[in-house]
Amino acid sequence: MPVSATSWLSQSVTNADLKRAHRVELVKKWRAWFNDITDEARGIPKVVRPWLAAGYAAFMNPYGNSSEGKRLCWKICLFNAAIWVAWKVKRFQAPMMLRFTHHPLSGLSYTLFTSMFSHKSFFHLLCNCLALESFGSAAYLYLVREQDKAAPEQLEVSASWHFLGFFLSAGLFSGLVSHVVSTKLLYPRVVAQLSAPTTVARTETWAAAVAASAAPATAAAAKATPKPILPSLGASGAIYASVTLTALAFPESQISLIIPPSYPIDIQTGVGALVLLDIIGATRGWRMFDHWAHLGGAAFGAAYYCYGPAFWQNLRRTFNPTTTIPVVPT
Repeated sequence: MPVSATSWLSQSVTNADLKRAHRVELVKKWRAWFNDITDEARGIPKVVRPWLAAGYAAFMNPYGNSSEGKRLCWKICLFNAAIWVAWKVKRFQAPMMLRFTHHPLSGLSYTLFTSMFSHKSFFHLLCNCLALESFGSAAYLYLVREQDKAAPEQLEVSASWHFLGFFLSAGLFSGLVSHVVSTKLLYPRVVAQLSAPTTVARTETWAAAVAASAAPATAAAAKATPKPILPSLGASGAIYASVTLTALAFPESQISLIIPPSYPIDIQTGVGALVLLDIIGATRGWRMFDHWAHLGGAAFGAAYYCYGPAFWQNLRRTFNPTTTIPVVPT
């Protein structure tokens, strides 16, 4: 069977070749940026120019030496930080509450997406960014490894789009789980409590009536008042998916806190404890975190570990069949 030149060229190129070429192009682009900065800096005093070059090198060296997955996670964190800054502008408070938090009873669906990048407190933002940098880059590495194992091999210079698809899908799914629980489980309970008839204690004597009216009823009223359905925000669901995916993909890994006590434990033990804590919080009705979103993200990460890479490869074959390297018979 004759072999075309296109097939021969496609067969001679591998994912490793594409990644090396991509790396070379990145280095060229960073050097071009440095040359542009040097040209623009000719108008400033000569004493400042070395400091400018040293600052660029101090920033680009760790950035360039980091993995592509970690660089992508940094970009997501930077975008989250920009949203956090918008929260600190007083005039933006009302629009941010409407468009960057998801309230299950608001009737807005796009906030499932926008709330994923929204963090109102700095501590929430810091914790999520640290977790994303660690577990997001590990999940990215797993996606690269699975792509290299694909049969037949598919050309892919970067797994960035794959990770973004995984991250966004996980965030949407975890938010949807929380939304469904709020609207189908919690909201009917609130309506039932509000519509329940109020029972009035019957008194036989005038003295008993006076004593009943003087008794403190605020505690009973507070107990009968249903808990409101609160809006949610944050990337915890998507990060939970990355954590679960990492725990299943690298079961021999260990994790530890960045603050004391920083005793290392097996990753599956730590993730299992977190999931158990969220199960308890969801069943007990704890309100500090969105435990249902956490559990939805953990379930998505486990499902993606089993079926996600194959699903992504099938999508690529369906919508871009030219990425598959043809097998030429000998």
